Amino acid sequence: MKNETIAALLAQLEQVVYGKSRQCRLALTALLAEGDLLVEDVPGVGKTTLALALARSLDLSFGRIQFTPDTLPGDITGYSTIDLRSGELRFHEGPVMHNIVLADEINRTSPKTQASLLEVMAERQVTAEGRTLPLPRPFMVIATENPIEFAGTYRLPEAQLDRFLMRISMGYPEEADEIAMLRDRLRGDRLAELRPVLDGPALLELQREAAAVRLSDEIARYIVRLAAATRKHHSLSLGASPRAVIALGRCARAWAWLEGRDYVRPDDVLAVVPAVLTHRLVLSLEAGLNAATAASVLEECVRAVAVPPVYAR
Repeated sequence: MKNETIAALLAQLEQVVYGKSRQCRLALTALLAEGDLLVEDVPGVGKTTLALALARSLDLSFGRIQFTPDTLPGDITGYSTIDLRSGELRFHEGPVMHNIVLADEINRTSPKTQASLLEVMAERQVTAEGRTLPLPRPFMVIATENPIEFAGTYRLPEAQLDRFLMRISMGYPEEADEIAMLRDRLRGDRLAELRPVLDGPALLELQREAAAVRLSDEIARYIVRLAAATRKHHSLSLGASPRAVIALGRCARAWAWLEGRDYVRPDDVLAVVPAVLTHRLVLSLEAGLNAATAASVLEECVRAVAVPPVYAR
């Protein structure tokens, strides 16, 4: 039953996100690892579609925040108004008080408003109007953003990026997939046809199973050495944080679970390491001037760290 449910969930995502099986699988990995997902790419390639497809495939409450330059922290966390009849303050919960929260175009709002999500993502609680409320479980933020080179966008601060368990990019579809997308969309909205295949209690159980996947001392050491390699690389002014190490371990466990195993292999770590670490790395000024990228530097770091001997081919 578990395998059938996961297969059905992946199939639904792939029905509306054409030719992006890996991105769908990574999004599901973030969900199983109880983390938040950032989807970055140019407009029109399916960022919001992926987020909506995942939300509609889950029988959970859903909140959406459409970020704009005038969005305020209270629009996210909640605000109080005076009840004209009783004269008492009435608190209105913000959209973060849902199981799945879509933060659409998160980098179109000011850093102050972006920061209102820090507590939500790090501590799974929200403080507003002098009160602190726990968030519902399960909980996940799925944020979309356009590249910072686009007009009207703000760079997400490193502290905010580090809160995202994973960041993925969609990319343009292949020709055959784009033709299929065109034909299907002319027939109707496939998103509207999606139905929930997984509810809250079932998802919590799957998350517990993924968290129980065995991560050996050798794999733990391998993960730590990967992170250490980024901290020592001459092209990086900021490497992977201890939070990133924990994130990599959680995602590797979830990926291994999706592969049907109860233990983590180096292949599981390598499958998720770009999505977990790239957005956490900051290039040095010299490396940026030389047109280096965080992805290319991460590849160098991965090649420099030996695979545990017991797993080496």
